[in-house]
Amino acid sequence: VQLQASGGGLVQPGGSLRLSCAASGSIFRIRDMGWYRQAPGKQRELVASITSGGSTNYADSVKGRFTISRDKANHTVYLQMNSLNPEDTAVYYCNTLRSPFLSWGQGTLVTVSS
Repeated sequence: VQLQASGGGLVQPGGSLRLSCAASGSIFRIRDMGWYRQAPGKQRELVASITSGGSTNYADSVKGRFTISRDKANHTVYLQMNSLNPEDTAVYYCNTLRSPFLSWGQGTLVTVSS
């Protein structure tokens, strides 16, 4: 199974982006998934997660601004990001919520800047 994150880009503070994570298989049906991010000079952190049953959880730093969702039929997990601020600048990745993790890939870069 391969994961491909996309949808990043340059956005002004206060703007929005929607990230997508497509899987080559039906992993989303059976695994809990997460969106992670890694800012320059910092460790990778989990920002949002969704279980196979649809329950969601968010890091305090993004709660109320980010929304994770999944489309099992299309093997895709989304991250809707609103009210973005410069502290959200990072490379964003999707992966399983717990080990064994899949390949992290290149992620998608989100830059929040005026």
